[in-house]
Amino acid sequence: MLTKTLVTLIVALAVGALLSTSSLADQGSPLTGKVKKIDGTEVDLATYNGKVVLVVNVASRCGYTGQYAGLQKLYDSYKDKGLVVLGFPANEFGGQEPGTDTEIATFCSSKYGVTFDMFSKIIVKGAGKAPLYKTLTESADPKGEVGWNFEKFLIGRDGKVVGRYKSGVAPDDATLKAAIEAALAKAG
Repeated sequence: MLTKTLVTLIVALAVGALLSTSSLADQGSPLTGKVKKIDGTEVDLATYNGKVVLVVNVASRCGYTGQYAGLQKLYDSYKDKGLVVLGFPANEFGGQEPGTDTEIATFCSSKYGVTFDMFSKIIVKGAGKAPLYKTLTESADPKGEVGWNFEKFLIGRDGKVVGRYKSGVAPDDATLKAAIEAALAKAG
């Protein structure tokens, strides 16, 4: 009788340990929580699990705004292999994204033909920082606040941040493309 109780206790402890380990891993993934797309619909970031995700804070009046074209080209080149690009407009850097969601969506589609997922304007730095960016900036290497518009975070199929690229790293940069290809080659 004592043996059966002991076995039951050991099994319960083992299952509990596995569940808490799994839940800790999920908490570290930036792909948790809900965000609003630029059209106002809500999306759960978990829908991107298993994909390679490039998260970019974007702005319409920045010296790097031309990167929209490169991001679209990158998306077109790799979307069938599992890459998604997520654009998050932000206005923390020089007020370079003053527009409404509707104005931003119109600008992106008319000027750059953007078809990758765009989201409602969020805060990516400082007080009020969106949970996605809180996790990204705490888990990416190097850690710390976003420095400017068009900073990029690459998330692997396993939901972990595998790279962080400053604004000056263009979407067609060989290092970024190699990291995307390596992440796409890994199973989720």
